[in-house]
Amino acid sequence: MIRLSPMRPADLPQVLAIETSAFPRPWSEASFRSELEAQPHARLEVARLGEGGVVAGYICYWLIHEEVRVLNVAVAEECRRRGVGTALLRGALAAGRRAGAREAVLEVRPSNAAALALYHRLGFAPVGRRRGYYADSGEDALLLALPLGLADG
Repeated sequence: MIRLSPMRPADLPQVLAIETSAFPRPWSEASFRSELEAQPHARLEVARLGEGGVVAGYICYWLIHEEVRVLNVAVAEECRRRGVGTALLRGALAAGRRAGAREAVLEVRPSNAAALALYHRLGFAPVGRRRGYYADSGEDALLLALPLGLADG
């Protein structure tokens, strides 16, 4: 069973461990704290498996006007392929719909096959490319969008 709940400052050590293992240029603790404490449009949620309370993954997204902008999503390596990422994204899409959002958008590395497969399964489609977006590699980012009226989330 996957349970979603708002991220709390006490979750940050587990979130940072996942972040560091998932990304070549991880967000800092200060970045997460800024999103948690100072950004009124930010939503951060964690996913927990079972009753243990261990953070299996997290998502950070903004609800701005009629848009859900997914900024960061990651799942602990040992929890991948168990529906955690899907649950996090569906939760964000549902929250966006409830808030009146019409579209969800995100950037993804073209080389991230697992993330691309997940996003495509949920109905996201490419709408653009951001050249040289990733500073660590110079890799482009694919800009994906999903009209929320058509989403299955």
